[in-house]
Amino acid sequence: MKHVWLMTFLAAAAGWAQDKRPAFEAATVKVSNEPTRGSQTHGSEGQVLMRNQTLRRLVERAYGVQPFQIIGPGWMDDVRFDVAAKFPDGTKNEDRPLMMRTLLEDRFKLAAHQETKDLPGYELVVAKGGFKLKPVKNTGGSDMRTYGGLVQTVTVKRVSIAQVADLLSSELGTLVLDRTGIAGVYDFEFKWTNAEQAGTDADAVPSLFTAVEETVGVRLKAGKVPTPVVVVDHVERMPIEN
Repeated sequence: MKHVWLMTFLAAAAGWAQDKRPAFEAATVKVSNEPTRGSQTHGSEGQVLMRNQTLRRLVERAYGVQPFQIIGPGWMDDVRFDVAAKFPDGTKNEDRPLMMRTLLEDRFKLAAHQETKDLPGYELVVAKGGFKLKPVKNTGGSDMRTYGGLVQTVTVKRVSIAQVADLLSSELGTLVLDRTGIAGVYDFEFKWTNAEQAGTDADAVPSLFTAVEETVGVRLKAGKVPTPVVVVDHVERMPIEN
């Protein structure tokens, strides 16, 4: 009898832990009928609306990682969904990714684990010519903007070199680790274009690698870097009904 009681207690405790997962107050997940591959996310007080999002993108949001940090089935890039979710009153920002994780676990039976793998990436190091920026006063929040088409313009204000590494990670689609050891925050702007685009008006504009070295005085050193990843062990292609 004692063993039966213990098993019942453990099962109940597991159920309580499951019930205490941060979760949306209400949410719907539907297959997207958008004719294009463009996606949108709109947030307003108390809710978030996501249109035409790939399943991979939803997993990225759930774990707060970038695309190159997700290891899972290739078809996760092919299936797209519209999500409408309502936050409970008093929701903290740090709980929102966990709510998305709960939604994916419940609707798509997502099972995943996190680990670190040595993957191709870059280390950001000081260039031979030396670091070229002078620090500015940290009088407010940082601001990073990238805009343009073939020629991209990057404008940053009050950013650390570690944040520059994160920006480069997003642009290159692979992890960039800050190995410069440089402290402080900085303002700068540079233009760059894809080096593979030849025979255009952008010929006079440097590649991202060159622009960073010429403007900031740091360079990207290629190699294997320890990359935190989310490994998708199981996920259903279609969600259960709302």
